[in-house]
Amino acid sequence: MPFGFQAMALPVLLRERGVSLSAIGYASALALPWMLKALWAPLVDRYGSARFGRRRSWIVPMLALMGGLLGATAAGYAYAEVSLQSLLLVVFLSNLFAATQDIAVDGLAVELLEREELGLGNVAQYAGYRLGMLTSGGLLLAFSESLGWSNYFKVLATLTALVLLLFLLLLPREPEPSAEQGAARETFRALLRTVWRTVGTAQGAWVLVFLATYRVGETLIDGMFKPFLVDQGFTREQLGWWLGTYGSLAAVVGSLLGGLLATKLSVHRALSAILVARLLPLAASWAIATPSVWGGAPGAEAVIGITCLENAVGAALSTVLFAFMMGAVDKRIGATHYTLLASVEVFGKSPGYFFCGVIADGWGIPATFFLGVLLSAWVLVLWRAQRLRWQAPLAAAAVICGWWVGARVAGAAPAPPDGPAAVSSGTAAAPASAGEPR
Repeated sequence: MPFGFQAMALPVLLRERGVSLSAIGYASALALPWMLKALWAPLVDRYGSARFGRRRSWIVPMLALMGGLLGATAAGYAYAEVSLQSLLLVVFLSNLFAATQDIAVDGLAVELLEREELGLGNVAQYAGYRLGMLTSGGLLLAFSESLGWSNYFKVLATLTALVLLLFLLLLPREPEPSAEQGAARETFRALLRTVWRTVGTAQGAWVLVFLATYRVGETLIDGMFKPFLVDQGFTREQLGWWLGTYGSLAAVVGSLLGGLLATKLSVHRALSAILVARLLPLAASWAIATPSVWGGAPGAEAVIGITCLENAVGAALSTVLFAFMMGAVDKRIGATHYTLLASVEVFGKSPGYFFCGVIADGWGIPATFFLGVLLSAWVLVLWRAQRLRWQAPLAAAAVICGWWVGARVAGAAPAPPDGPAAVSSGTAAAPASAGEPR
């Protein structure tokens, strides 16, 4: 839920307050705990109460801290408008608590799930993640104008408390650590040596590089898509329903399809198919942001269709990839190894989110989106090649070609008008052509 607020609600809130595209992109640094959680994952793997449960010893306190923080934020909004700096601090701390909890949850999943259960297990995990996104970034965002921010955070705090209660009541008994797992936790230094032996191979290095690059292009587009729609004149309620609610529901369907693919096909074939399919919604996003291609402002039907398709394909990709990652970990260091892979995956998304605003301010949204499409096509080439030595030259070629062609596309668009409603793509902001979602 904290990440849902940051990913869905925060960009809309910041753009409504007149924050620049560059600053909105920089706000992605609030997700830093998700990128760096591998640094303290060995501590989560090594320490914990055997009596209370090694994983439970981390999950319960993190949920309690998160609920308390959200409750305090709700109380703050009840008395006065919370400053932007305080709100950003709340988002950062919530991400810190959630990322630490996620380490323990991933370790628990690695220990509980058999190999044949990984596909469906990741469906359940991803569906829960999207349910949190649906709640905090969809439904609550859609009703935030009538609810008010105090009630918004009250609902989040209450839901966190309910999750904590359900976890305490329903969590199955944690498996006893095996002799191998116990040996791996004997010393912190020994654990780090095990990690290095696991990822230091050529194949291990290729996996890390692929995880760090496969979503860079997609995040360039995703990071500016919501501010672009705000500039087009769509309301917060519309964006809450379309991006948060409809998009999250489509993602749940996509995760189910991804889980089915992971069980019916090899991971290589499933990922190849999804990486190709991903190009369609990304190219469509570029098209509606480019006046010379689309011919005008996008309507509600186009935004909803692209959003649902992008979320469905993205969820299928995540589910298959997470199943691949979970099957590749060394169970002696389950939480640490999986968290390392997951941290690299999150870190790989950060350059796109962090710099998308700067690129959009300098080159325009059409050029930014086109570069995102090109980089996503480059990742497909890398996946098919599966050779580490090809990655650097292909990356350089993709960036140079993407910026050159993107600049040509942006140059074909008319200059943006002055005023707060100006659209970064080069057209004046206009109200949605269809006022209500389908």
